[in-house]
Amino acid sequence: MSANNRVFPGMTGVYSRGALTATGAETVHDTTVSIHYSIGGKMYIKTAITDGVTPTTDHNTAAAFTGLTGTTTSGQACVFVWGLNSSGDVKVCQGPVVSTDASGNIEDPGLFFPAVKDDIAPFAYMVSKHYGTASTWTFGSSNWNATGFNNTIVNVAQLPDRPV
Repeated sequence: MSANNRVFPGMTGVYSRGALTATGAETVHDTTVSIHYSIGGKMYIKTAITDGVTPTTDHNTAAAFTGLTGTTTSGQACVFVWGLNSSGDVKVCQGPVVSTDASGNIEDPGLFFPAVKDDIAPFAYMVSKHYGTASTWTFGSSNWNATGFNNTIVNVAQLPDRPV
């Protein structure tokens, strides 16, 4: 086969940092700038998001997100991957739920990314922990500032090999 007949797979990635934020007594999210991204080699732009509606269902399963429970002596954590589809819609995939202690330290070393379909470009991931209080926190439905809950957002061009 000559060099002119090669087929190269298109890249999926993000080329600008959207600076995702999800904070306060609300369930919405924001980005401060437009996000330039590609899916399968096709380029797209998502304008900055102000008070965007946070998804309440997992992009992989179409089911409601699994809530993270907490008690006064333990809790749970997981990773949520934020992505954009070709229409610019925000989609989120939930990873496996693992255990934490009362301080939010992850006891189970199995914290890792969920599967991500090839129809979205991941632009951020969130390590979410709910601990130290007897309640349940649910992504997209519970406020970001819920008692006993915290999240760490990492903006990405592509997902790294494991969450930080």
